[in-house]
Amino acid sequence: MTAPQIPPYGTPDTPLLAVRGEAELDTDPDLARIGITVTARGKDRRTTLDDLTRRNTTVVELIKSYGDAVEDVSTGAVSLTPELGQRGRGERVRAYHGRVHLTAELTDFTALGELTTRLADLDLTRVDGPWWTLRPDSPVYRRARRQAVGDAVQRAKEYAEALGTTIGALIELADTGTGSAPGRPQSGFGRRMRRMSAAADDMESAPEPLNLEPERMRVRAEVTAQFTMVPPTL
Repeated sequence: MTAPQIPPYGTPDTPLLAVRGEAELDTDPDLARIGITVTARGKDRRTTLDDLTRRNTTVVELIKSYGDAVEDVSTGAVSLTPELGQRGRGERVRAYHGRVHLTAELTDFTALGELTTRLADLDLTRVDGPWWTLRPDSPVYRRARRQAVGDAVQRAKEYAEALGTTIGALIELADTGTGSAPGRPQSGFGRRMRRMSAAADDMESAPEPLNLEPERMRVRAEVTAQFTMVPPTL
């Protein structure tokens, strides 16, 4: 026997109740993500590319030397751009500029300060970040969604009670957004680190590792739900 179809707009005999559920959770991050930009410059194209490759290899080996503290390291696109001279006729190349961007994710935040200091102390290397984030499968997202659903059900019960009735069947449940809001990254990190490194060289000592405290994150979940209601007796 086929169940009766309920119109999406409801009827006097089967009124519908639409509510929204929300939840916010504060949590510690799982990962710290940093961006590393390696550059090279030279008059010869082959030499510039070789310098860029060597510096990129140095950066990757340094990151991987931290073992299990590093969750992932990935290399982005490599660019080699000619710089044309402003004087004279023709397309005369004055220099070549090479650039490669890498991204590293760390799970051990105690190693973060030391690694970023050592990276920024390398030649023509810039470090940006950190960005604090959660793993996509973090259980915090699951808890936030469950709480958002519970909030929607509770709201529906309160509205139905105010009308002197009760909620019936769930008609629709939609996830309208689940995400996290990390703190702002420290932009320009590489330039600041280079100044610190230069000062340390003047004192004939290695730069001290930075103390980068992880920032707590806010995870938010939102759902919408539609319920049938037992027709109120007014």
